[in-house]
Amino acid sequence: MPLAIDFGTSNTAIAQLNAKTQQAQLLKLPDVAHQLAQNPPLIPSLLYVEDAQSGQVLLGQQVRDRGLDLTQDPRFFRGFKRGIGAQVQGFLPELDGQTLTFEQVGNWFLGEIFRRLPSESLDSLVLTVPVDSFEAYRLWLTQASSTLPVQQLQLLDEPTAAALGYGDGDADVLLVIDFGGGTVDLSLVQLNTKAKGRTPTGFIIKWGAQVLGDRPNQKARTAQVLAKVGQSLGGNDIDGWLVDHFAQTQNLPQSALTLRLAERLKIQLSRQRQATEVYFNDETLESYSLSLEQAEFEEILKSQSFFDQLDDLMSQVLQRGRLQGIEKRNIDAVLLVGGTTQLPAVRTWVERYFAPEKIRAEKPFTAIASGALQLAQGYTVQDFLYHSYGIRYWHRRDKCHRWHPIIQAGQAYPMAEPYELLLGASVENQPSVELIIGELGTQTSSTEVYFDGDRLITRRVENGQDAVKPLNDREGARTLAQLSPLGAPGSDRLKLQFRVDDQCCLRLTVEDLLTQETLQQNVAVAELK
Repeated sequence: MPLAIDFGTSNTAIAQLNAKTQQAQLLKLPDVAHQLAQNPPLIPSLLYVEDAQSGQVLLGQQVRDRGLDLTQDPRFFRGFKRGIGAQVQGFLPELDGQTLTFEQVGNWFLGEIFRRLPSESLDSLVLTVPVDSFEAYRLWLTQASSTLPVQQLQLLDEPTAAALGYGDGDADVLLVIDFGGGTVDLSLVQLNTKAKGRTPTGFIIKWGAQVLGDRPNQKARTAQVLAKVGQSLGGNDIDGWLVDHFAQTQNLPQSALTLRLAERLKIQLSRQRQATEVYFNDETLESYSLSLEQAEFEEILKSQSFFDQLDDLMSQVLQRGRLQGIEKRNIDAVLLVGGTTQLPAVRTWVERYFAPEKIRAEKPFTAIASGALQLAQGYTVQDFLYHSYGIRYWHRRDKCHRWHPIIQAGQAYPMAEPYELLLGASVENQPSVELIIGELGTQTSSTEVYFDGDRLITRRVENGQDAVKPLNDREGARTLAQLSPLGAPGSDRLKLQFRVDDQCCLRLTVEDLLTQETLQQNVAVAELK
């Protein structure tokens, strides 16, 4: 049985194939998922650590049923996906003698989900990832899933999965607005790009040849991400703004309890014009009564430049679309994905740009997981790099380090031919050659993660430079080769061959041109963390 998992900041969805209808449906895990009939069986991305030494934890609805998400207990974690693979400024608590990391919290969460899966019939698993995530996050996700007894494990980018999940066969160009708990991503996805002769620059999804053999009338289908912009802005940030609002207007304390009440208010306001939340603890006599109207809610959003930020993202994605030959009028459908798209204010904002008949919002929580499941239903995936790899060099004029790409984004992998680079010694009697290699992200901005009290905050920083994830910038890892005999300037000494393997791992072979010896043979450049 194939499964697909959409691990989200606020909620996690698992899709499976219905044997009778051959349609995707969300898998119900009774003890950890929502059980209300009117809600999809999503698993809240919450974790409570009972014993860090043994790894005994509670997750999802278990945490909410016990009220553990309403306390300031350091054993409770929410929004931890934001910190995985990030350079976090701050700290996590030490529990039971163990210093925790966001990766460890994520391992516990996914591990408990994997333990509940019907593994006896699980033959393939598809995991979704943000389209611009660094390889560190992808590697973590793959390693976290390595204990599962599956024959095939695949990664699929979320916008393409959402486009497949909505299954709009008549649409050619789609704008996917994925607005969840931690991030907002706007992606232009074009279907059937192979027939239009476009050069692929992102993930390519197509029918496998063996499947086409069984479907002689089925044309090859592709889904290509043409443009994408994103920001660390989501429902969790809105919850924090509401808490700040009530702290100012009602002297409400900022706590896990008030954050949960704010979240409930927000959810109510996605369905009605006015919302009220009342809380009373008969043991402590603690009580709160919070009310908010839709108009007041929208004013809070405006005060945080919420719509200005969204306007900026929309302008960017439309501009990048025009560079690909896609005008706004060419967009056939707008697909809304994620819980934050359910807010009327967000829907109204989208309608400022597109006619209501173009907007589809009926699968906000299920589109990504159900779309990813199609990989296991006859689709195969050919991957392309979304990030470039580069080497660091000293820019003499600006007197600072810069990065020179050696493998460009858009490169298909595994690479058929390696990228070659020749290096020489820079000083007399040079004993070794060092080189810092990095994974290059989007230009002009990067994401900072930091703590504001107990709240984990992420923000976009505009700095006019590449966002870079160094791969080997640590003691003992920068040295590519020891030179014997010692090096001298004036001629090429080393030939480097870089390639990306089928697991999207950058590998390196080093040959000494003087001695004709191979000093490194197809080694991984660095362990990504």
